[in-house]
Amino acid sequence: MNSCIFCKIIKGEIPASVVYEDEYCIAFRDIAPQMPVHIVVAAKKHVPSLLGFANGEKEFLGGIQLAIAKIARLEGLGENGFRVVNNCGADAHQSVPHLHYHLLAGGDMGERIV
Repeated sequence: MNSCIFCKIIKGEIPASVVYEDEYCIAFRDIAPQMPVHIVVAAKKHVPSLLGFANGEKEFLGGIQLAIAKIARLEGLGENGFRVVNNCGADAHQSVPHLHYHLLAGGDMGERIV
């Protein structure tokens, strides 16, 4: 999609502080972090949300999940923990209509879900 900011980052048209990339996703530091560690993990396919995937795409989605675990290890987040958030749709305040996850860490997030 031509106007999608994440697609532009994937294509290298917009600079980003990339921490990881593979065939399934690209991960970069958020420009407006909500926690000391805030990494956005964006799918390399332009699909607006999880709802855009079919049963046959388990390998692709599984690849993203494994990438998130790898990034957490690379960032040294295993000892104290981290949170992974996926906002899906307007009520969840999904700001970019492109499947992505937020990897958050670096402090106590409390007992609230988000």
